[in-house]
Amino acid sequence: MLDQARDAATQQTAAGYPLVKTIDTSFSFTREEVSVLRALAWQVAEISQRPVMAEKARLWTAHNDLQTQQPLVFIDPENGWNEMIPVHTLRCSDPLARVWEMALRKQIYWANVLKDDKVIEPFFDVPYSYTDTGWGVELKKRRTAENGSYIVEPAVEEFESVFEKLHHPEIVVDWKESELLMQMAHSVFDGILTVRRKNTWWWTLGLCWDYVDLRGMENFMCDFLLEPEWAERMLDLLCEGKLHMLDFLEENGLLAQNTGGTYTGSGGFGFTRQIAPVEGRHVITGDMWGFCESQETAQVSPEIYRDFIFPRHKRILERFALSCYGCCEPYDPRWEYVRQLPHLRKVSVSPWANWATVPEFLGQDYIASIKPSPTPLATAHMDEDVVRADCRRAVEQTKGGVCEFLMKDNHTLGGCPHNASRWVEIMREEIARVYG
Repeated sequence: MLDQARDAATQQTAAGYPLVKTIDTSFSFTREEVSVLRALAWQVAEISQRPVMAEKARLWTAHNDLQTQQPLVFIDPENGWNEMIPVHTLRCSDPLARVWEMALRKQIYWANVLKDDKVIEPFFDVPYSYTDTGWGVELKKRRTAENGSYIVEPAVEEFESVFEKLHHPEIVVDWKESELLMQMAHSVFDGILTVRRKNTWWWTLGLCWDYVDLRGMENFMCDFLLEPEWAERMLDLLCEGKLHMLDFLEENGLLAQNTGGTYTGSGGFGFTRQIAPVEGRHVITGDMWGFCESQETAQVSPEIYRDFIFPRHKRILERFALSCYGCCEPYDPRWEYVRQLPHLRKVSVSPWANWATVPEFLGQDYIASIKPSPTPLATAHMDEDVVRADCRRAVEQTKGGVCEFLMKDNHTLGGCPHNASRWVEIMREEIARVYG
């Protein structure tokens, strides 16, 4: 079928790939750029039809539905992609075309080089173009370098004088631009990939990131003890703001299900039979995975998490069909409270967690998203003995749980892209050694 579609598309454009319809002069690709994008799309389409992709989708589904103990492996090198697919190797010049080119090249690289358990699907997702009005004050960060560390400069220094200026962010969709982008995607990819409108409106629905952006990290850490009433008011404002956003997205039909091959939480994918596909109506949050984390509170007591953060996380996650918790914070000191989150299915087990708690705490009731340290991958000459020891410990200590092993938070691969694929190989070897 794919070959027939390719032949049909070739006949329709026998004189060469056409220019994207010039709907607006600020949105047009050259003939050469369209050719590059279509050629990459054909590769993605062909990869998506490999039998191994259907098998991976089946395994993710069984895994997320707690019906298998076979571990899965996923790596997202994050900033390491800039070393794996350097920007100077991109062939497109238009900024949007370069974004699309990079997205397609990543899919191909995942399948052909990284060879983890990511499922390559025959879709091209187009988000909405939008802005939001923010929380009502200008956010400021002071950086040491363009891509270096930074310090948040408090936008809310004195609660009494600034709090009343704060408000919930309002999403403003640029409908014209959004439609133009969809038309462009259709004109480039129709007959090759299925173009879908799909927006990721949030990474996390947790509240602490926004709190830190408004108050700075030092104030955030101190407010629980020095300004507890103001901390409660701030967290209520942030929680209501998230709920307001969810209401807006539902009422305007802007949500898409994050099941299937959509990245969920802070690792893994959304494949499941326990959330039914939506047909004939708008998607609501009850048709989706939800996600909260509280990594900024890693150094506060479990009781502070219980009193300040947990009640708001509970309000947010009760809206969703299934939920994920956690990122870099160790889950185990606060597990007594985390386990009470509504519809909890997936828990982040970070490098700072006690991995040995997984069989007892999570067992067969929750998915353990186990994250070995990215640090050994950040060197030009990766010490494979160190990597293997970390992977071996991860597998041995967590056996008895429903485990996925994830590599993420790579700020660099030390200029050696091979580190990423080699990590996948070592991780698989250690899984095979322990699980047989």
